[in-house]
Amino acid sequence: MGRGDLTDEERARLKPHLPKTGQRGGRWANHRRIINGVLYRIRTGVPWRDLPARFGKWKTVYERHRRWSADGRWDKIYASVLADADAEGRIDWSMASVDSTICRAHHHAAGARKKRPRVARKGRVPRQHRPDEGLGRSRGGFTCKIHLVGEGGRRPLALLITPGQWADAPQLIPIMERLRVSRLGGGRPRPRPGHLGGDKACSSRRNRRYLRRRQISHTIPEPKNQRANRQRRGSKGGRPTGFDRTVYKRRYEVERTINALKSSRTVATRFDKRAYVFQGTVTVAATRLWLRG
Repeated sequence: MGRGDLTDEERARLKPHLPKTGQRGGRWANHRRIINGVLYRIRTGVPWRDLPARFGKWKTVYERHRRWSADGRWDKIYASVLADADAEGRIDWSMASVDSTICRAHHHAAGARKKRPRVARKGRVPRQHRPDEGLGRSRGGFTCKIHLVGEGGRRPLALLITPGQWADAPQLIPIMERLRVSRLGGGRPRPRPGHLGGDKACSSRRNRRYLRRRQISHTIPEPKNQRANRQRRGSKGGRPTGFDRTVYKRRYEVERTINALKSSRTVATRFDKRAYVFQGTVTVAATRLWLRG
């Protein structure tokens, strides 16, 4: 076992959620070796062609990662690992925080061919194209942004990829809609934490109405311009927003979650051309954090 490879305990947690091996043609053979190759590339940031020979053919590792990113298998594995963690009581639901982080895009991430998605043939995975490929230009240059909800144990509960220039406030509702943790014993997925924290970038009347409608208590500071506008409108501006400084201090947890994710070089710097492949890369990095804990 090399540095950064799956341990026996991590493999035992992951194995029930992987496709069965030994199918006709041996398509899904050597799951552990292939996943270790994906983890090695995500951790080190080396080009796919430079993967060490111990992982087998580099194209086999790349194609499995691409296919599982396209058909949503990485997302299903991530959801299953979250469900296991919830059943074991390893998710801290008392406090969650929403935040985002900018990822600089390498010049290799540019240049994806812009064309209509092909009609999937029988037995082939359809290509999940996005018009913007999750890339944009902001003050930091050619960038991508990861929005996430982090729980109290400093691990991510939901992820969303957008271009780097997109603001945080409009993405709070989409990222909260992605928060669905299944229950192994049956029943509806768990959709909300006990409390939600966010910074000023997440503040808007629309977001606060959404959180109140879902009965999610929250601590989000109000920017000066929004407070001045509310006061100028008088009684029509609504009541002042509540703010607890002690609770707000726990936002450091989501910052540490982001630091843990970006310890993977392919998350800190985006090398993937396609948005769905980068989504799969971030999902694998997040899954690894849950497997370790």
